[in-house]
Amino acid sequence: MIKPFSYKDGIFSILDQRQLPHEEVWIACTTAERVADAIKTLAVRGAPAIGIAAAYGLALAAPLGRGALEEAAGILLRSRPTAVNLEWALRRVLAAVNSYPGDDLSRAVLLEAQEIWEEEIRANEAMATLGAGLFPDGRRYAVLTHCNAGSLATGGMGTAIGVIRRLHEQGKLERVYMDETRPLLQGARITAYEMKSDGIPATLITDNMAGWLMKLGRIDAVIVGADRIAKNLDAANKIGTYSLAVLADAHHIPFYIAAPKSTFDPYTATGEDIVIEERDEHEVRCFKGVPCAPDVPAFNPAFDVAPHELITAIITQEKIFTPGSSAGTGMS
Repeated sequence: MIKPFSYKDGIFSILDQRQLPHEEVWIACTTAERVADAIKTLAVRGAPAIGIAAAYGLALAAPLGRGALEEAAGILLRSRPTAVNLEWALRRVLAAVNSYPGDDLSRAVLLEAQEIWEEEIRANEAMATLGAGLFPDGRRYAVLTHCNAGSLATGGMGTAIGVIRRLHEQGKLERVYMDETRPLLQGARITAYEMKSDGIPATLITDNMAGWLMKLGRIDAVIVGADRIAKNLDAANKIGTYSLAVLADAHHIPFYIAAPKSTFDPYTATGEDIVIEERDEHEVRCFKGVPCAPDVPAFNPAFDVAPHELITAIITQEKIFTPGSSAGTGMS
């Protein structure tokens, strides 16, 4: 599986996901500001991957001292507001620095960044196994996913895509259907890229085809990732997720979310309290700089929120939550 970034000799290299699937272009980052720009402009995206990238952004700033480290944390924190993993990773690295027994600031930060990435890889593996267990043996399943919650969004085998990969390994996957995910086509450009690379049977659809596929009986379950999960289990994810949750409920289809513990936000009570990032209207009116609409106002929220009552289960690396359970139980 292709990785979204790498680190060597003080350089954090990011695979520019804006260029996929046509080109594999790597951005060499030597400053936290460069990492923050890559996060803000979606060169790297996906909540877990953003958290890992932010941690390595601090590693780039650490040689300049504590003042630079704290300044870098502020710059990185402002790069994107909705995904909680970013703030979680920054807090964790700064806490690790404060408790580090030695005085080598750079080593303390780099060790913690490496551990965050390694933990994500292990969490993806555990989620994949737990999630695949929700699908009984003896038949094969067609699942629908949205946006990209695979290797390029996590640094591991993926959250939602990790479950799909495990189903494929176990011979229980008939086909994965991928929403294209307007306006930036992360499903068409990135998930389809991952599925084709892995040889997983996959079919691309436009976002507005999902309901009809469900009506035709071609979807057995929906599996998506998440960028922030509130205490009551409301879940923010890429715009279009709420629509899928409503459609799945209307067609009596299970709606699953796969996300690591770092995506749970114990300080946000409900989905109504989640700050939803709104991006430039240009992204809706154009694609890759080419206008596809006249110059009219456009609404461009990057995320929406699936209410917990529409979520069949949330798969984490430790356990599976169902509506009515407490997000705090076992998640400390």
